[in-house]
Amino acid sequence: MVFDLGPAGPRASAPKGAHQTGSKDPILRVRGLGVDFSVDGTWVMASEDVDFDILPGQVLAVVGESGSGKSVSAMGILGLLAPNARVQGSATLRGTELINAREPLLRSVRGKDIGLIFQEPMTALNPVLTVGFQVAEVLLSHFDVSPANAKARVVELLRLVDLPDPEGRYNLYPHQLSGGQRQRIMIAMAIACDPVLLIADEPTTALDVTVQAEILDLLRDLHQRLDSAILLITHDMGVVADLADHVVVMCQGRVVEAGTVREIFAHPQQEYTQQLLAAVPHLGAEVALTETRVSAAGRVGVGGAVVTGSASLRPAGAAKLEKQSTATVPALKVSNLTIEYPGRGRVPAFRAVEGVSFSIEQGQVMGLVGESGSGKTTIGRAVAALLPVTSGSVEVAGTEIKGLTQKQLRPLRSKCAIVFQDPAASLNPRMSIGESIGEPLYLHEKLRKSALNARVEQLLESVRLPQSYRNRYPHELSGGQRQRVGIARALSLGPELLVADEPTSALDVSVQAHVLELFKDLQSQYGFACLFVSHDLAVVEILASTIAVLHRGLLVELGTREEILLRPRDPYTRRLIAAAPVPDPDEQAARRDERRALLAAGADSD
Repeated sequence: MVFDLGPAGPRASAPKGAHQTGSKDPILRVRGLGVDFSVDGTWVMASEDVDFDILPGQVLAVVGESGSGKSVSAMGILGLLAPNARVQGSATLRGTELINAREPLLRSVRGKDIGLIFQEPMTALNPVLTVGFQVAEVLLSHFDVSPANAKARVVELLRLVDLPDPEGRYNLYPHQLSGGQRQRIMIAMAIACDPVLLIADEPTTALDVTVQAEILDLLRDLHQRLDSAILLITHDMGVVADLADHVVVMCQGRVVEAGTVREIFAHPQQEYTQQLLAAVPHLGAEVALTETRVSAAGRVGVGGAVVTGSASLRPAGAAKLEKQSTATVPALKVSNLTIEYPGRGRVPAFRAVEGVSFSIEQGQVMGLVGESGSGKTTIGRAVAALLPVTSGSVEVAGTEIKGLTQKQLRPLRSKCAIVFQDPAASLNPRMSIGESIGEPLYLHEKLRKSALNARVEQLLESVRLPQSYRNRYPHELSGGQRQRVGIARALSLGPELLVADEPTSALDVSVQAHVLELFKDLQSQYGFACLFVSHDLAVVEILASTIAVLHRGLLVELGTREEILLRPRDPYTRRLIAAAPVPDPDEQAARRDERRALLAAGADSD
């Protein structure tokens, strides 16, 4: 099937050296593209009958869940799949056929005519080579330039992608840069040869919202200045709303819908597209609903509290929580918490968290938000007694954990559990799912045989997994299923406090929606308190009644969900909210303008 995606619309004039063809002929034309993999002698379809065109200056987003075929289709065009792959159909780059082309032709196209931005720069970059050399290598491979001229061009590229101190960072290694800086290196590498097409494969998935907003601004600016087209592969509909002109929706290896970004978001025709959009958390939707109820009835629930007679909201821990605190011990109380990572050799100690105080009542969910490096995961791990506390106090269910030995901590492990960000890394690959879930019960409650089996089956049922999964291993489950196992394991001992460290950040939006709904149901059923660590404000809004905002190890704002999202006081909180993408092109454009104004105001104040 062929979709007419229409013109790209007006673009900024390109500088000298950019691709000003003046032609509306597609840069890339894909027809009948199909990818199969040979598995145990059988061909398994990954994608088939994929058609789309990308015009000069256009951003085309290919969206869908993991396994929908979007990445394998793009990699198949450039011959970057495993040897057991079979690629069929046609993909012409300005008239040159790429499917099953000879390797010398593909090598000349990769990097020069088509630049690639991979999802995880830490794995895409060579860890033993400096980042400057890796960018220069692209130039040296495609052009007859001297090493000195290549280095000068690399410094120019690093400046173009807004990398601070490009001369100084030229000789650094990937591990010495932040995630956002590594992604800027990948972008510099992708645009080094002034390509006509950029393929960006989930370029912002591993980044927090503020860095993601910076990368999207950078991609938007570069593609307009260079007049290059972008093939954006993503499952993040907020990113699509922010950057794309046209959208192709894929499901189970096939294109199910295509159109302009506004057509897809405003009038999706296919049920799958409608479900995909419905699964996306929309920042502000929950508090808007609360405000509507306030206006209509003059009363609103805040973490279980009821406020009457006025639309103004009380501070965190109002009414019911205040009543609870007089009768019960808080599930978590953090007082003047400071955490340092010790120095090594000439490297001084690093203070990751300083003077942070908050408390979580029993049954309450608090969101802890901030950028990467703000200290939120450090606090979560310290609360779970996985990191030592430098100074201050951490009380879990009324017990001070600072200074306790491992033996003294063991009884507290049943009161506080943690769900990690990456379940594939946190689950033992050599243990079955049943063994992983049952291990805490075996060690702490001494359950054996039938009693242990019954509890494991009950926990599997509570996280909506078949009991037969107890005999499977982590690699046999999807990412969402593995995260359900992590939640089941964490809840096995009935903890009073659960620390959830970015538990949905690595999941597709539809899988994330299922996990969040499950989390809400379990929290309501078991009544545990939760410290929910995340950089995604839209996710925190769904779950939390109170929100704490961290910036560079300091607690800059603390309040109810409505106070933080509707009436933020701290400039950093306002920038964080403005940076969060929403699945609406028009609203996202307005939020982008608001963010730029906030950044400009911050620069002026500095």
